[in-house]
Amino acid sequence: MHQMSRRSMLVGSGAALAGLSLPASATASSRTAHGAGGRRLPIVTTDVADHPEFASRQTTRTIDGVVFSSTWFTFDFTLAELKTLRAKERLPLVRPQNTALDGLFEVPTFQEVIDLATSKGVGIYPETKHPTFFQSLGFSFDAPLLGTLRRNGLDRPTSKVFIQSFEVGNLQRLRRETRLPLIQLIDSHGAPADFVASGDPRTYDDLVTPQGLAEIATYADGIGPDKSRIVPGNSAGSQLGQPTTLVGDAHRVGLLLHPFTFRPENNFLAADFRAGNPSSPQFLRARGDQPAELALYYRLGVDGLFADNADTAVAVREKTFERAPAGR
Repeated sequence: MHQMSRRSMLVGSGAALAGLSLPASATASSRTAHGAGGRRLPIVTTDVADHPEFASRQTTRTIDGVVFSSTWFTFDFTLAELKTLRAKERLPLVRPQNTALDGLFEVPTFQEVIDLATSKGVGIYPETKHPTFFQSLGFSFDAPLLGTLRRNGLDRPTSKVFIQSFEVGNLQRLRRETRLPLIQLIDSHGAPADFVASGDPRTYDDLVTPQGLAEIATYADGIGPDKSRIVPGNSAGSQLGQPTTLVGDAHRVGLLLHPFTFRPENNFLAADFRAGNPSSPQFLRARGDQPAELALYYRLGVDGLFADNADTAVAVREKTFERAPAGR
């Protein structure tokens, strides 16, 4: 889905918070709110390849140990240049209907997303992208991020704001600078990039142990684990295993849990939640039984979750707990 289009839909879907990623542009005082997919910085969800004036900026870079070949990166563009690009569907093979919106929307700035969200009474959930890598380029997220939130009156503990990161050090630093709730993201594998860069041998597996969670609780208010950390096997085409103790372990030390990312198509669902005829060429595009997946996590006690289709997540939550949606 396209950045502003998707967020415009989201704010009317009953979602409490709009998630967004914050890579840096070459305009040091600006941050783009760009959903590039996963934790990538290439501008893969825009029409940049159709702009001959930017052809010379196509390059290959290694970011946090991952090689991105022959592509373009946000930090090689000024904000004015990024504003000449138009968004494209990130997953056209899975969501071809969304390509009808290709070329209609700009890449929004952080301020533009804040304006949209606050006009609809929806909170924001910004993620600092690759802070250690950006630090090596001379970019720092802390001051611009917190300054923008402060100017918008969104710097209070009661503000509808969570700040998230897959790294540890920047959250520990932010804890000293803000009272806003912080969320430690935890991937399904690997290690925080700042741990790798500093030679710290710990991995995300270490962070979800009771000792690791207790340490997270000293600087963060919650965790955002990959959903398979709560129910093993909950990944594309796999068989579900038995739930882990992560929900209880995290709650025991006072941490919230906001697992990611729940998507409705069979392409992303575990075998247990897929629906339809597997031999159909449309099978992976078809929607599966995502409501059953969402209900499982609500029953397990998560405090919130990241979902592409917030309307379904809200409806399942209300049904699971048998309560009327807010505003009714």
